[in-house]
Amino acid sequence: MLKQSDIIVTNPPFSLFREFVAQLVKNDKKFLIIGNINAITYKEIFKLIKENQAWLGINLGRGISGFIVPEHYELYGTEARIDNFGNRIVSPNNCLWLTNLDNFKRHEDIELTKRYFGNETEYPQYDNYDGINVNKTKDIPLDYKGYMGAPITFLHKFNPEQFEIIKFKKGNDDKDLSINGKCPYFRILIKNKRIQTESVDLTKKKKSQQVTKAIRNLGISDSQQA
Repeated sequence: MLKQSDIIVTNPPFSLFREFVAQLVKNDKKFLIIGNINAITYKEIFKLIKENQAWLGINLGRGISGFIVPEHYELYGTEARIDNFGNRIVSPNNCLWLTNLDNFKRHEDIELTKRYFGNETEYPQYDNYDGINVNKTKDIPLDYKGYMGAPITFLHKFNPEQFEIIKFKKGNDDKDLSINGKCPYFRILIKNKRIQTESVDLTKKKKSQQVTKAIRNLGISDSQQA
């Protein structure tokens, strides 16, 4: 069946996830499969993501529509429900789509609003790597040129045209990244390809130029402006 198929869409046994993905890659198949969020941390899966051979699908966690479960299964979580056909559905918060089918989300830039310079205390340096720690994807600074450690959920918004993935969770000593001796939960070291160090200043300058031009078009002299 695998060899006859063009695209594989399934929910493989999570315990065999590595082997299953390896089989799909070996057979050069397109796929859209459900896995546990922790599958991102498997070195075999992370390698595929880093090399742009696989990526995350559109939804994550309870954003995935859910699983039909048998009668004896407890309906837990805020998204648990019974549909119009009587199916008992549970939507756990620990699943993801892994795919090599293109989608619009992986071409959307993450909107960055935070700055590193002037807010250095919010981005501590790692003990064992020349990089800063970022606790939330939304807090990635737009003006930092160096390496940054982002949470694994960053991969759900990862745009390979905007960021480069460097490595996963290890420092220069091959131990987990640490800050003052403490290791934050899995971090992905990344680098911004589109630094915006002068974006605010340029915006202000452009607006000032537009105002000056508008005033001159009205025929107001410099002395009158003063």
